[in-house]
Amino acid sequence: MDFPDIAGLDKRAGGRLKSAVLKRFFQSEVGAALLWVLCSLLLAAVLTPWIYQSGKWLAATAEQRELPGLVKSLAGSCGRAEIGRFFDRSLLFSALLLLPVLLRRVKRLRILSANPSADDRIHLPWGMAVVQVLTGFVIAGGLLWGMGAILDAAGAYIPKDKPFDLGKFFSKVVIPAVAAPLIEEWLFRGLLLGLWLRFAKPAAACIGTSLVFAFVHFLKPPDGALITDPMHALAGFELLGKILLHFVNPLFFVTDFAILFVVGLILAWARLRTGALWFPIGLHAGWVAAFKGYNMLFHAVATHPLRPWGVGDGLRAGLLPLFTLGVTAIICHFVLQRFSRASR
Repeated sequence: MDFPDIAGLDKRAGGRLKSAVLKRFFQSEVGAALLWVLCSLLLAAVLTPWIYQSGKWLAATAEQRELPGLVKSLAGSCGRAEIGRFFDRSLLFSALLLLPVLLRRVKRLRILSANPSADDRIHLPWGMAVVQVLTGFVIAGGLLWGMGAILDAAGAYIPKDKPFDLGKFFSKVVIPAVAAPLIEEWLFRGLLLGLWLRFAKPAAACIGTSLVFAFVHFLKPPDGALITDPMHALAGFELLGKILLHFVNPLFFVTDFAILFVVGLILAWARLRTGALWFPIGLHAGWVAAFKGYNMLFHAVATHPLRPWGVGDGLRAGLLPLFTLGVTAIICHFVLQRFSRASR
């Protein structure tokens, strides 16, 4: 009497189950978002060497003949930039280029599902929105700058000799503190977190979007990494490989990646507590303003005992900034009792 191959049946059943799970995942909005990220990375790797060649050609052209002021300024930036900067710009272009595809896919999935949206964001009066932005800005920026003042007193940072430049302050601090929070909060805590909430529980959605948020902020090669030939057609893929290897460095993972991951968690948690993006925008703007402004006025002391684990080259790296974020989260917990959905 022949007995059925139980092990083979179990193996085939397990394979079909995994295939069904993967199929369901990639037919979900989260799967669509993940494919958008992966396709953006691959397209950026393809485009990087060509954009690099174009930028260097523009820089060489500017040295040979006179160009309009804006084009000349762009050419100068291209001439100074390394291939990693071109990869950043290629990735941004790729993400924006593929974003309509993602949005159409999400719209189609929502039409096919019975639930058009699980994102329960609310609309706040302008007065309350401004209050939330300003409150978040003061909390995040004040605590981070206060930590910088303590590090300055401890000798971990010292003031720069360069005089204060108002134009540079506006371009390097004010514009990023306004633009980055608006764009990134809409993308990560608005669009991506909203998609994730349809597929997973709030805690898993916050963790997942925070990992993506931290990951995309470090899509650059480690310091000192060299590309064999930046103009080679596969140079972008070589660069992408070095970027991914960057994440296996324990020091980087603890002192840099963990910071942005915790930042993402706080912002996602604030978004869920308030039901709106205004408080996260304020927090984000405060961190960017304090970080950029401090970097303009101070520089790190490379030989200080707190380096490299305690604090890094800026206020965005090290265990002390991570501790400051913990204090920020505790303060936000009490402040958000006033701004939370339940209080309204």
